[in-house]
Amino acid sequence: MDKVQIDEAGLKHLIETFYARVRQDDMIGPLFNDAVHDWPDHLERLTAFWSSIMLGSGRYKGQPVPAHMQHKDRIAPEMFDRWLRLWQMTTDELMAPEAAAQLQAKAARIAESLGLALFFKPATFAHTRRATNAPQPEKAE
Repeated sequence: MDKVQIDEAGLKHLIETFYARVRQDDMIGPLFNDAVHDWPDHLERLTAFWSSIMLGSGRYKGQPVPAHMQHKDRIAPEMFDRWLRLWQMTTDELMAPEAAAQLQAKAARIAESLGLALFFKPATFAHTRRATNAPQPEKAE
């Protein structure tokens, strides 16, 4: 099978294949199937998102963080890991190695950003900042 390119047609095929797998997944499928009421529209929006990210098309006009915040009570951090594993498997299978690596790197950054938006704990961050800004102990000679 020929590997898919990072172009509009390739992204459409990737998104359709990937989310067919997501919908069947035991861990994250139920959340997606409950949250998405119009799969064809959602897949088009996701294709526009990835087109904007990977091709700079500017087709995506949504706001992913508020969309995910609506489901915060049902999203667990390990769900991001599962999503990323499925993404890696699908991109490795469908895409040329360099394209798969690019898509995986973008997905990891997106997952990290969404995870921070959903699970960020200011008290933990303040503690980390204090520790980082604290004077370092002198080295013993």
